[in-house]
Amino acid sequence: MVDRKGPEQSFVLHERLEADTVSLGQSRLCEVRLMNDSSWPWILLVPRVAGVREIYQLTQAQQQQLLAESSQLGEGMMDLFSGDKLNVAALGNMVPQLHLHHIVRFEGDPAWPGPVWGKLPPRRYTEPALRETVSKLEAVLKTLPRPAS
Repeated sequence: MVDRKGPEQSFVLHERLEADTVSLGQSRLCEVRLMNDSSWPWILLVPRVAGVREIYQLTQAQQQQLLAESSQLGEGMMDLFSGDKLNVAALGNMVPQLHLHHIVRFEGDPAWPGPVWGKLPPRRYTEPALRETVSKLEAVLKTLPRPAS
């Protein structure tokens, strides 16, 4: 059961995700957010389903949609950035709201081969670098299924 507070509850992005990320728009199921850390190409998918902490709490159709969107995003990011490995994770230890990290990794990056968490302090994007990164990502974002009208 996902919606423990009743049908009137609606999706609200967790305040930490709001503070640490930049909106890239929406896919059919998710908020698409760029982690405001220029150390790695790093995008989050946050399903717009209220009260969800775990993937198994999504309906079967939502689980399939999340997998499809994650796969499409990951493939596009790897093609765009020519990474060596794509890390995909749904940890939720700090932010309980379900969100899926997609991080392009490179052999020899500052955290390789370990996880990126806690390795370096976040390097926030400058405005010009943010514009450049978002522009670069536009082609990948256009491949994601659009929200239903």
